[in-house]
Amino acid sequence: MSLPMRITFEEKDYTYNILTKSITKETNSIQITLNGEQYELVRNFKGDWDAADATINDHLGLIKAIARNIKLRYRL
Repeated sequence: MSLPMRITFEEKDYTYNILTKSITKETNSIQITLNGEQYELVRNFKGDWDAADATINDHLGLIKAIARNIKLRYRL
């Protein structure tokens, strides 16, 4: 498992882990854990990252912010 990564979203701190190994520009799917829940981020046809199976109960804004954070960190 990777080291925990932090993000501040709406004035709260969150910690998540990236489970996917060796992320490159060709990566189309990234697995993360957030608050004990596992999420899959997938790249859509525009090149943006979204949660694959998000429900209304999930924090969609937070997941999108994490996806943006990963995109900037790994230069996707």
